[in-house]
Amino acid sequence: MSKAFVKESDDADDDDDLEPAAIALPGGSPNYMTREGHERLREELANLVNVERPDVVQTVSWAASNGDRSENGDYIYGKKRLREIDRRVRFLTRRLEMAEVVDASLQPERDRVFFGATVVYADGEGEEYRITIVGVDEAEPLKGRISWISPVARALLRAREGDVVHLRTPAGPDELEILEVHYPEP
Repeated sequence: MSKAFVKESDDADDDDDLEPAAIALPGGSPNYMTREGHERLREELANLVNVERPDVVQTVSWAASNGDRSENGDYIYGKKRLREIDRRVRFLTRRLEMAEVVDASLQPERDRVFFGATVVYADGEGEEYRITIVGVDEAEPLKGRISWISPVARALLRAREGDVVHLRTPAGPDELEILEVHYPEP
């Protein structure tokens, strides 16, 4: 089949460099990360560059040596996977370059909410939640790890244990009472 009828191209520059699930950072703000989150991204980048990409390159090279590339599934899938890997490598490289690693265990004001804090709070209905404020690239809301740019984290930041903060939600305003603030031990 002619390339004129296929939407794919071999040129990686046509692909958008941003990951579809990537969260944009507020303009001019650093990419805060915990030490663990930074290490996880570095490990993912190293795995992509040193393990996954060479394996896929070898498969594509083998598939290309088989002749007709237009109907060669290994070749077509391999080229697509290479573009995905290269896109992710570019994304991770940029995120790591602008990362500012924050060691929450060194926080001097341990009764106030800052980046890296684990906070227990109660909403207006008395239901308790436990969350940890982390970087945008390491947020996992279902595990209680929320991004520092999320509305809940922004409402809690700089407040102290015992404070009541106001949060605007789609359902209307809510009050959050901060019950506990914890930081990792140094």
